[in-house]
Amino acid sequence: MINTRKTTIGLYLLQRLKEIGIDTVFGVPGDYNLTFLDVLEDDKEITWGNNANELNAAYAADGYARVKGAGALLTTFGVGELSAANGVAGSYAEQLPVIHIVGMPRSDRISNGALVHHSFGNGDLLAFIKIYQQLSVASALLSVSEAACQIDHVITESLQSRLPGYIGIPCDIVNTQVEVNACNKLDYSIPKSIPDVQEAALQAIITTIQQAKHPIIIADVCALRNNMKKEVAELAQVSGFPVYVTPLGIGIVDRDLPNFRGCYMGAVSLPQINAEVLGADLVLELGGKRVDTNTGVFTSSLSPSKTIEFHTNVTKVLHSSFEKVAMKELIPLVIKHFPESAKININRLIKNTLGPPAQRAKTPEGDTLIQDYFWNKIPDYLPERSVVIVETGTLSFGSMNLNIPKDSIFISQFQWASIGYSVPSTLGAAMADRSRRVFLMVGDGSFQLTVQEISVMLLHGVCPIILLFNNDGYLVEELLHAPNRKYNSFPMWQYADSFRYFGARLKINQERRGMNKSKFNIGVQKKVKTRKEFEAAMEQALDQPNCIHFLEMICPSNDAAKEVWQHTELFGV
Repeated sequence: MINTRKTTIGLYLLQRLKEIGIDTVFGVPGDYNLTFLDVLEDDKEITWGNNANELNAAYAADGYARVKGAGALLTTFGVGELSAANGVAGSYAEQLPVIHIVGMPRSDRISNGALVHHSFGNGDLLAFIKIYQQLSVASALLSVSEAACQIDHVITESLQSRLPGYIGIPCDIVNTQVEVNACNKLDYSIPKSIPDVQEAALQAIITTIQQAKHPIIIADVCALRNNMKKEVAELAQVSGFPVYVTPLGIGIVDRDLPNFRGCYMGAVSLPQINAEVLGADLVLELGGKRVDTNTGVFTSSLSPSKTIEFHTNVTKVLHSSFEKVAMKELIPLVIKHFPESAKININRLIKNTLGPPAQRAKTPEGDTLIQDYFWNKIPDYLPERSVVIVETGTLSFGSMNLNIPKDSIFISQFQWASIGYSVPSTLGAAMADRSRRVFLMVGDGSFQLTVQEISVMLLHGVCPIILLFNNDGYLVEELLHAPNRKYNSFPMWQYADSFRYFGARLKINQERRGMNKSKFNIGVQKKVKTRKEFEAAMEQALDQPNCIHFLEMICPSNDAAKEVWQHTELFGV
């Protein structure tokens, strides 16, 4: 006999979110989601994000998911959900499970096609869920009879596929009681591989590895999304193979692993790294995603004739494909059965052949804040377990050879590349794990798109170190096309005064922040114009972990890291 219990649809949805580790829901109040917000606010285990707008809320949920494993977003029907669409699309492109909850009109008005506000006024109240079917792996308009099953289905599909899910909840059924299975736990593990096919794949892999003379490993984003950092490290250790990451895979391998050689991105890799990869006769590609920004604009050289591809649900060994063989299951088997004869002594290989890992060129002498100096210097200030968030564009390209510390998380939207993403993402990441130091690197133009979330950071008492690069323009777009055009210019702001403008010290905001954030304070907030000023400000900021910091870094308007120049030449816009 099935053990059942009674609950409401709203409470059941929150219960399922908490089961997958979500303790913050980002979003904006709107008339169709207010009933659900009542339930959410009464739940003492869930924090309401209280974002400035829906797009920012979607970005914040994305950043939260990158740290916590999944995120949640709440908007209202029509205007709210469409405002969030760009952010949710980014989560889809970058493979992140964000559960998007949409407060909908009453059930009878949906079925009757009522001409309600926030709709197109044509009676089609399902128009927006149809749009979201392109932005989510699973979607559901909840009904009383099927709500529990629908909720479970969307969340399970989202977590299994690492893609967003959409749940529309009519405002009149939020508090409706339903009977649910009291013992039913969500199972979002990836479906098991077909045993015979998996065994065939394993044998093909072992045989291929045994025949290789110069094998390497390239770890990429899908291994990161499948939470396989441990397995990647174990494979590197048992094999001794040199290990590389891609831009999307930064963070999947700790820089102190003896095998770690750096970031491979085709022709724009550091020359030594490119030569090492080109010299390999076998590549174990773990979770590869060969998009332009991850491959040096399609200049990477991973021929099928020398590549074993491990993916979420398929494995390819040279020219043979093994469907429904998941790397989450297969890589541990490769580790277990790794042939003794194929193991490499990495220390001997480094000493006799490879030499030390490649490094960025040394910074030219001087005291000017140039980006090549910054990317060489910033690792000195990053502690273990950091979260490093880099805005798309000039900064993300510059960061591609950044080696982050042990147990750290690197966040940059290389694939979707929506400018402004990083500021709300920083809020989400900081709320996902308050024990980590969070570092944001953002350009002045991107900052202007989503600056409102600074006020939400102050509200929630999170403590990132914000490094804003003021180079007075959209530099990456100037490098891509027509540098003298005026459309890449925008108003100059007093960036270092952002905390004051957003009311950091206003009594009403301090009261709303609450006593539980009493240790929170405002730290460094200043312009820095020289390397010495930057270094002094960073030392001060690191000594104040319970403060939020803002460094406005005054940089030359035409300065960019070497990696930026290389990429913009290849994009050829």
